[in-house]
Amino acid sequence: MIQSVAFIGLGAMGYRMASHLPKHFDTVYVWNRNFDKAKQHAIEYGTQAVELSQAVQADVIFSCLPTSADVEALIETLNIKSGAIWVDCTSGVPTSAQKLAELLKIQNIDFLDAPVSGQTIGAETATLTVMIGGDTEAFERALPAVQAFGKLIKHVGASGAGFAVKAVNNMLMAVNLCAATEGLSTLKAHGVNLNEALDCINASSGKSNATETILPQRVMNRTFPLSFALPLLAKDTGIAVDLVRQAKLSAPIIGLTQSLIQVANDTAESNSDFSSVVKMYETWSKITIE
Repeated sequence: MIQSVAFIGLGAMGYRMASHLPKHFDTVYVWNRNFDKAKQHAIEYGTQAVELSQAVQADVIFSCLPTSADVEALIETLNIKSGAIWVDCTSGVPTSAQKLAELLKIQNIDFLDAPVSGQTIGAETATLTVMIGGDTEAFERALPAVQAFGKLIKHVGASGAGFAVKAVNNMLMAVNLCAATEGLSTLKAHGVNLNEALDCINASSGKSNATETILPQRVMNRTFPLSFALPLLAKDTGIAVDLVRQAKLSAPIIGLTQSLIQVANDTAESNSDFSSVVKMYETWSKITIE
């Protein structure tokens, strides 16, 4: 029985994910490097803003930080409650998850890599997809807490498997976004109405999340709302390329897409959303996707 939960890292995703926990648990600790944000969360949602040393005394500890390196650096400084389960919702590195799982197991602490997908709207509505790697028994014990913000929750394998699935998922999204942008640029160059073309594509075999959601809701209306930063996409696609190399596979499309995403990231304005990859193509082609 889970008596207490904690959430570490109240960024765009974490702030919203943690908001659902008080609906299911009486004791919910929150902590953030900018502690004022934790205090605000406590006022808004009835959580308890506490020092990090207290947060890690919870039965289930969630983290949602920018990188695995951030998580590793944090854990190194902490005295975590024996018997706790650390559930890391960072989009992280599989080898880091394996390392932390082994390290914490010695201290009688389970570590689950549990990245999420669904962007800020999914965090807001508690409809995130959660892909979890790690010990099966720990997964089952942590599941009631994960269900507070997750809709589709899958145990996908041993430690690192969750991070691997997330990286490949984001790589596939990037592949589709690049391909769709190239396709629509070609169509517009030939005088095709893009709105009508998208209706046809989205009722046909060429549809993807890029054509159904990203392009119409972020790009063609020229809003590019910041919900998933472009540098984070570049990080995730880099992890996917590393997975390919570790498996000694040939994956030219994945390699090429990572190069494109990296160029887009290197040339983008600061605080750019992932959908801003399209702007790189527009600079090259002088064709605006709208």
